[in-house]
This record gives sequence, structure tokens and C-alpha cells, in this order.
Amino acid sequence: MDIKAPDLGVDSAEVSEIMVEVGDVIAKDDNIVLLESDKASVEVPSSAAGKVTKISVAIGDQVSEGMVLIELESADDSVESNDDSAAAEEQEANNTDDVKPESKPEPAATESKQSESAAKPAANAGKATTHALPDLGVDEAQVSEIMVSVGDTVSAEQSILLIESDKASVEVPAPVAGKIEKILVEAGDMVANGQDFIVIMESGADDATDSESEAPKPQESAPAKTEDKPAAKTTGEPKQAAKPTNIDTAASKTEGKLTEAQVNEKLVDVYAGPAVRKLARQLGVDITQVNGSALNDRILKEDLFAHVKNSLTKQKAAPVSSNPVSSGLPKLPDMSNAEIWGETETQDLSRLQKVSIPQLNYNTLLPQVTQFDLSDITETEKLRGELKGGMKAEGIGFTILAFVVKATAYALTQHPRFNSHLSDDNTQVILRKSVNMGIAVATDDGLIVPVIKNVQDKGLKQIAIEIGELAVKARDKKLSTKDLQGASFTISSQGNLGGTAFTPLVNWPQVGILGVSEASMQPRWDAKKQSFEPRLMLPLSLSYDHRVINGADAAVFTRYIATLLADPRRILI
Repeated sequence: MDIKAPDLGVDSAEVSEIMVEVGDVIAKDDNIVLLESDKASVEVPSSAAGKVTKISVAIGDQVSEGMVLIELESADDSVESNDDSAAAEEQEANNTDDVKPESKPEPAATESKQSESAAKPAANAGKATTHALPDLGVDEAQVSEIMVSVGDTVSAEQSILLIESDKASVEVPAPVAGKIEKILVEAGDMVANGQDFIVIMESGADDATDSESEAPKPQESAPAKTEDKPAAKTTGEPKQAAKPTNIDTAASKTEGKLTEAQVNEKLVDVYAGPAVRKLARQLGVDITQVNGSALNDRILKEDLFAHVKNSLTKQKAAPVSSNPVSSGLPKLPDMSNAEIWGETETQDLSRLQKVSIPQLNYNTLLPQVTQFDLSDITETEKLRGELKGGMKAEGIGFTILAFVVKATAYALTQHPRFNSHLSDDNTQVILRKSVNMGIAVATDDGLIVPVIKNVQDKGLKQIAIEIGELAVKARDKKLSTKDLQGASFTISSQGNLGGTAFTPLVNWPQVGILGVSEASMQPRWDAKKQSFEPRLMLPLSLSYDHRVINGADAAVFTRYIATLLADPRRILI
């Protein structure tokens, strides 16, 4: 079955990224391609589930509504697909009948059409029409910006709304030219496809009056069209041409500060998605000063990091050196000389690795420290051995990780500062009332972190069940967005992969992460028996954001977890 491009809100868009490969098994609503134009950046979801048998587009292709993106092999009946194909052919036939670009009208017909066009304004004069939103590519989205006001005169295709969701940032164009009579939505409203959003008095009233006394002339109609073009110019041209200057600098050269309307106008001209705009606000970055590196100068998260790093390094280097400072790592050396470098091979990162890089880059901004400890889990392992037989009979994998999650969740309720976030202005700590535990899972594509919600209210059995379910969904690429959001703390377990300790990276905006290495038998001194005894010791590595957590508190917290794991009965008291 064919998966086709939906209504994109624009005539065509460029394929910026292909998110699936031939042979992948995808679910309905899984994203398959990223499309970009000068007005929108949209992740297109699959309208059906199945196995990808063919990818019909390539990166850089221009696609439009109805174009086939991929082909799926599905177990479902193919009748629906055939019906869709027949409907598409019928629609194409209708379009062909309605539009005949090759036919040229005779002179008499041309005069007739001119007369008809002169009569149309009279028919539409004073007609106020309510218009609905087009297909946004998502179920619902938020009105981020209203670009017009009641009473404004707009031209057809002039951008009037900015709609944003977690998948797309889309400028909605005016469906017709005319005067804005009423705006039916407000900034911050959640809107859906087909919802009424604006009332426009279609243009033509003045032309209708003129047409009664004088026939229209083609030479006189041209200036009337050009009057509306300046209003739509900022959205129709590439964003690079509309790059604003620094808001504070511009204000200092004029009469004080810019007005709020001027600031908003500059922000609208910036081409960036909702996640990037939010990150810019969190970092305190003037997004109008950031240079975009993607298609049509779209700003990525990496561009924000490069801008921040460049600003910091310039401020630090300016007093001591006049040499330019690099905004990031230097370029790789030229490795084409095989005598020096030997043979090389280039391999692409997986999509998961690519999308993880921006999140990992946050760690360059976090002052983090790692605290190490050991937990004697000899008695806990005996208890697990006694219980795992019954769990296995129920189809439940019962590993030591379930005990680690339970003990850590309890410790977080007793030390809530580790279950918190630092406010944007660095003046407050936001304490989480529930423990949502992120569990790092290794997959063929890389590391992914699904979340177990409200762990503080769950027992060992339920925790073990959810660990198993999330791990399977992660490896089968079946995790939903909800499964990956909301974590307040993270545990990264290396299981039996080896190693004695490691330094996990704090997953911002969290302030802590617990690393668990492979347990091993070690001799421990028993003061009562005056002898060494073999004990099963579990290494723990706690990394924390030093802006929120003090070293002494981290040592106490890690030792507390180690004590709970040594005797899980303490959790029940």
C-alpha cells in the first residue's frame, strides 16, 4: 500500500530527512520523513502500519500533496488501498477536466472572461466569509502567534497565524484577499484541523463600484495587486533576507527600547521550531542573533549551542588575545593521504544517535561530579533467588535492577532535592512530588530512556513487569512519546557487561543519575568474626549537577541507597 504526503499547507516542500529504511516495521503514526519549506517544518507520520518495502523519495526531492512517500507491505486487506488509488485517479481526471493549461481562448472568449472577471467583484462585494484551518499534519497544535489584527487588509497566501506543535511549526496563509473582520482564535489556544479561525471580507467592493461606470483595463489592474505585496513580503521571501539585528543594539541607536510589537515581529521572522524556541528562552539566547545551518536558514539546537559557546569563548578570550576563537571543535585534518593516515571508512550514525547529540551537548553547560560507592547485596541476591522462580513462572524477568529502582525511588522521597530541577533563572529548585524513573535501555541503534511513572507507589513485582515491557518496546521501536517523557531521575545499568565503575552523564533537566555496574564477589572484613568473608558487592556511580547538589549530600544519598540495597526490609518500615 502507498503512503502519500498529506496536505502540507504549501504547494511543495523539500525532503530534509528520511526516518525509515527499507525493511523497517513501523506502526501507524510513526514519523517517516521530515519535510521543510520556507514556511513549515513538518514530520510526516505514516497513515498505516506495516513493513517498509520501498522508499519513493530521496533527500532533496520536492514533494507535494498526494505524492507517494513510501510503500508498505501490510497484512490488512488491500481493498482500501485500491479504493484510495481509484479515488486518486478519479480526482486526477477531474482536475484534468477542470484545468486545461494548453488551451488558449479565442479573442472573443478573452473579452468574455474579462467581462466575467469584472463582474466577480460586484458579486463578492461586501461578502464576509468564515474560513477553516487546513490540515496541519497533527491532531492539534497551539496558536503561537497571530500576525494580523482586525481591520487589516491582507493578500491571498499572506501568513496570518503561526501554529506550533511538538512535530511542526507552520505559518497558516490567508485563504483569500480582503479585510479581516474577526479573528476566532487567540494566542495560546489549541486548535484542530478544519476549525473556523478567521472571518474575512473579501476584496472587491471598491472595484464593483468602479465597474458600473467604466470597463476594467488590464493596464490599470496591475497596480491594485502590487499594493498588497509588501504585507506578504516578509513571509514569502527566504528568512535570511529578514534576519534582524540585535534587539538591544538596535534600541540603543533609536529612541530607547523597541516596542513589544517590534520585538514580536522580529521573533516571527526567525525560522525555528517550537522546541528550539523554548530552548532559546531557557538559555537566555536572543534567537534573532543565531545563524541557522539547516535548509532555508532554519535554526537547530546545535546552532544555539554553537552561539552560546562562541559568545562565552569570545568574552573570556577578548581581554587576553585578539586572535579569533573557534565556536566549536576544530575541523578534522585532511586524511586523504593514505601513507600518513592509512585507509579510512565512513559510516553513518544511526538516527537515534543523531537525535541524541543535542541532548548530550547540554552536558557542556552542566558542572557535574560523580560520587562512587559499593553496596553489599549478598542478602538481597538471596531473596531475589528465592522469588525469581515464581516470577519466571508468570513470565516476569526478575533482576536486581528492580531492587535498585525501588530502593532509589524510596531514597528520592527521603532526599527530594535529588528529584528536582533548577529554575531557568537559577534562583529556585523545583521539587517533583512523584518519582518518574528513567531506565536507560541499550538497543541496536543506541541508548534510549523510557520512563516508569510514579515508582514510589509500586511494588517490586510491578516494577519488574514494567521494566521488561519497556525494554521490549524499546528494542522493537514501539515506544510512544508518552513513554519517553516526564522523567525526574534516571538509572543507567550496565548489567553483566563488565567494568567496575563509570561516570554517567546527567540527563538535563534532571539533576542526578545513578550508574550501576556489574556485581562481583569480594573479600570483606567481618570485625565480629575477625576474618574475611566473600560478599557480593554492587558498584554505584552517582553523577549530579553541582549547582543543586553539594558533595556531602551526594555522599550521604549514595550511601543511603547502598544501605537500602543491602537490606531491602528497610523500605517496608
